[in-house]
Amino acid sequence: MRTRLASIAAVVITLMTSAAFAQPKNTLTIDLPNDAATLDPHLQWNTDSYTVYRNIFDNLLTRDVSGKIIPQIATEWDYENDTTITFRIRDDVTFQDGSKLTAEDVAFSINRIIDPTLKSPQLSQFDQIDTAEAVDPTTVKVTTKSAYPALLAQLVKLSIVPKAYVEKVGDQEFNLKPMGSGPYKLAEWKKGVETSLEAYDNYWRGRPPFENVVFRAVPDVSTRIADLKTGKADLVRDLPPDQASSIENDPNTQLLSVPTERVGYLYLNAEAGPTKDIRVRQAIAYAIDKQGLVDALLEGHGAPVNIVGAKPIFGFTEEVKGYPYDPEKAAELIKEAGAEGAAVEFLTSPSYSRALVEAIQQMLNEVGLNVEISSSDQATFLKRRQGDAENAGSLAFGAWSCACQDADGIIYPLFRSGSIWAKYKNKKYDVLVDEARSILDDEKRKQLYAQAYEILREDVPGLGLYQVYALYGAAKNLKWEPSANEAMFVMDMSWQQ
Repeated sequence: MRTRLASIAAVVITLMTSAAFAQPKNTLTIDLPNDAATLDPHLQWNTDSYTVYRNIFDNLLTRDVSGKIIPQIATEWDYENDTTITFRIRDDVTFQDGSKLTAEDVAFSINRIIDPTLKSPQLSQFDQIDTAEAVDPTTVKVTTKSAYPALLAQLVKLSIVPKAYVEKVGDQEFNLKPMGSGPYKLAEWKKGVETSLEAYDNYWRGRPPFENVVFRAVPDVSTRIADLKTGKADLVRDLPPDQASSIENDPNTQLLSVPTERVGYLYLNAEAGPTKDIRVRQAIAYAIDKQGLVDALLEGHGAPVNIVGAKPIFGFTEEVKGYPYDPEKAAELIKEAGAEGAAVEFLTSPSYSRALVEAIQQMLNEVGLNVEISSSDQATFLKRRQGDAENAGSLAFGAWSCACQDADGIIYPLFRSGSIWAKYKNKKYDVLVDEARSILDDEKRKQLYAQAYEILREDVPGLGLYQVYALYGAAKNLKWEPSANEAMFVMDMSWQQ
């Protein structure tokens, strides 16, 4: 009798769960590994922050799923000469307070992000812009310091903010109470817990697909997966490869995957600590089994790379050869540098796979180093990585994407001297990447990037590990096609009929 009752109860629970998944909901719930660090789109630009605020703001331009640059707030654009481009702006867009979006707001947004006093971490990706000027209510003229071939690629991620509102409330209040022209407006931000958005009824593209969207900070992977399988969450980001099959095999969920422009890489501090010695940095490059990491920990959901860059980016090259896996050579270099047993601080955060970080730690310890992992929340991790070399750790894992699909947005901010990310200086490298971002000849740019990547190979201020395949777990009835630039734009999602 007990067995029969248990079986009946199980059937009832299954039917109730299936019914819950079958009913379209007014609220879309998304589990992220971390809370947003900021909701001001011109400040921090990490994946979790971008995922949330991308839905509050519109961008000047965007990309379609194939990667092609297409209009968003700008409808068309024309180059007057190598350094001047004119954008025509939509005249039917309003901010979420009902005020009209005009060329003044677009020019203000561009000039704001390039203002050094704002101290935007994105500055190096926009600092070739000299000025932006509103010619009339629907026309903006942008002037660059030189020819800048990556301009449109960078402007893809420029969010348009309301000039009058930002000037009224100030930068600090704007971060707490952001307002844009996007499909969703901020309802509540419970820092460290969740961010709730509600549909903006007068969105220019039409009514958003869900009444409400809730982004929850759920650092624990198993909890995110459990939330998805029980219907508590409808979409989860940063799904571990070893959990992919469990999502694929569950009748109520689906696995969504796409090769991205993001690259998993290892930052090496070339200005402080044991890694200041080039022999130690080269030893680290020899010590890491990239294919082993992809096979064992990514379970094939990734591809080894020889450079800090992946195939979707302009400037990607296969001419530059990587370091072969050679632990004996690594140990020799460590010994030659007198670095046996040297304490090496390895920065990380819950945003990155602990198993991956520990595997790298083990590989490096086996060749003679003493690697110590320092894990902190993402905001603290980013602050240290962007700070002084003496406090930036010897190593850090990263998964970099500029969402621009151009090498200018990757190796320029990461390694060009003067960047907040760079703990490295090489004048010849600087000359190459500076020239590559100031000419319009595509073939010449590719040659320059190949030379720049060769210098990075020799100096090893960073080490490309693998191309990231984005893995998402989603409810079975959620319709969405992820893209190589990982833009989680809710307007492109819907419930399947």
